[in-house]
Amino acid sequence: MACMKIVYKVTWPNGKIYVGSDLTDSIAYFGSPQALLIEADFPTRASRRRMSVCREILWESDKATDAEVRRKEREFIRLLGGQ
Repeated sequence: MACMKIVYKVTWPNGKIYVGSDLTDSIAYFGSPQALLIEADFPTRASRRRMSVCREILWESDKATDAEVRRKEREFIRLLGGQ
């Protein structure tokens, strides 16, 4: 069985989004967040007390090549860049 390849969007509580791709469809993969940037966005104890991060699959294919997945990822980055 072919592995599902996905393009996903992660939305942080402050509204910032990250679009990425995963060639293995791992439920545990949320990109490569940078701790210093996240800490800067949530500087107070109150802002860190409770938060939810949403991961949404925007596109999926079990037949696409890795290059096609990356091309699709760039399309979504351009499309959602204004958010």
